Amino acid sequence: MEITVPSFAMALIDIIIFGVYFATMLGVGVYFFRKNKDLEDYYVGGRSLSSWHIGLSVVATDVGGGFSIGLGGLGFMIGLSGAWMLFTGLIGAWVSAVVLIPAVTKLSGKHKFYTFPQIFGHYYNKNVALMAGLISAIGYIGFTSSQLLAGAKLASATFPHISLETALVFMGAITVIYTGIGGLKAVIYTDTIQWIILMGGLVFVGIPVAYYAIGGWDAIHSTLGHQFVSLTNITWQQMVNWGITIIPIWFVGMTLYQRIYASKNVKQAKKAWFIAGLFEWPLMAFMGVTLGLFSRVAYENNMFAQIGYSVGSAMDAEMGLPILLNTVLPTGLIGLMLSSYFSAILSTADSCLMAASGNVQTDIMGIFFKKEQTMKTQLKISQVITLAIGLLSLLLASFMTNVLQLMLYSYAFMVSGLFIPILAALYGKKPHARAAMLAMIIGGGTTLVLSVAEVSLPLGLDANIFGITASALTYILVSRFNNPKPSLQAVPA
Repeated sequence: MEITVPSFAMALIDIIIFGVYFATMLGVGVYFFRKNKDLEDYYVGGRSLSSWHIGLSVVATDVGGGFSIGLGGLGFMIGLSGAWMLFTGLIGAWVSAVVLIPAVTKLSGKHKFYTFPQIFGHYYNKNVALMAGLISAIGYIGFTSSQLLAGAKLASATFPHISLETALVFMGAITVIYTGIGGLKAVIYTDTIQWIILMGGLVFVGIPVAYYAIGGWDAIHSTLGHQFVSLTNITWQQMVNWGITIIPIWFVGMTLYQRIYASKNVKQAKKAWFIAGLFEWPLMAFMGVTLGLFSRVAYENNMFAQIGYSVGSAMDAEMGLPILLNTVLPTGLIGLMLSSYFSAILSTADSCLMAASGNVQTDIMGIFFKKEQTMKTQLKISQVITLAIGLLSLLLASFMTNVLQLMLYSYAFMVSGLFIPILAALYGKKPHARAAMLAMIIGGGTTLVLSVAEVSLPLGLDANIFGITASALTYILVSRFNNPKPSLQAVPA
């Protein structure tokens, strides 16, 4: 009688590979836990990190779970044209490198800032900074929760023996611990490791194995036709929507400001942003949509029929990529590729957790608690805050998944509300605190209302366009017709 290895025994190999990956991440956190001495180390990496570490961390954070899920879904639906989404990331990175980084680096060098809202406190007043801190913290807590939940779903779908709850607790605990104890240096160095794992997994495993499994170029062309390998299978409205959503993030993202502050100098920061832009597009953009395109070929050729997704059946486009990899990869390589995709997801989760922690520690609690503390005490408080926010994110992902959508709306609120005030602060002649506050509320509120109400907008344009426009009009009108009182801390940059 022929003896076969049980499927669970084969899956154990993948689980071991998966476990080694997480052990490595935790080890990095423990290492920097011993190295960190003060808040400079914890929140801004001692302001001494190199351009390559910063650049790889930026691209890992910015693309993150969107790469593993969103780009694959775009490739499934429209093919290679979906890569244009990250072209807007390239534009955002390079434009902010030229116009934002010099001004922010000068400020951070002089005032030793830790967070993005501190710039609002500098140019406007503490109330504007507090509002910005609240908006940013809520948005990033929601993003942390959503990334942890996405990773748990991916793990439980790949390993049926692991429940969603078990995956969430295990993954979340590891991520929260290495981030909480190690701080930004742990995040940036694990991001570097995660990016290398991701790129290695895709270049040497995912893409070649999947390409061979679906039948190569002939199968792609005969199954999908020319439009899926064309770069023009997209509308101008979609390009505008991507641009207005993604480009402003480079000017208001707390995760990005922490990395500007962490850079050795303005030259290193600008180089990091140029590196990040190039890795986003074309490299990572085309890898993501290519694998999504491969999954569409597999679906159309009934390669997923054995698991209930035959041609014509309803299928979520974003599920195509993980199903493809689980279908075509042999035992062992599944664990490697799963680690690769977790690298993308967790590199965003840990950065969002650090951003939320910085907002709570500096922009919210720091306003109300001014007691002098030793560096060691400040460091311990920061670690406790990060661990507490991580636990809150886990709880939200476990029990209140309906709240996550509301928190993701707050991220849109952040983009629409904070973009115009930061431009006015850095480049305007007379920053106006009242105009900034109202622009944040009205601009973000416009986007939030339009999104929640699912209003049908003209030409299919994104709600952020209307939110940012409302914010700009509010700032201009209020600053022009309302005589400002002198800002409490307004100082020329």
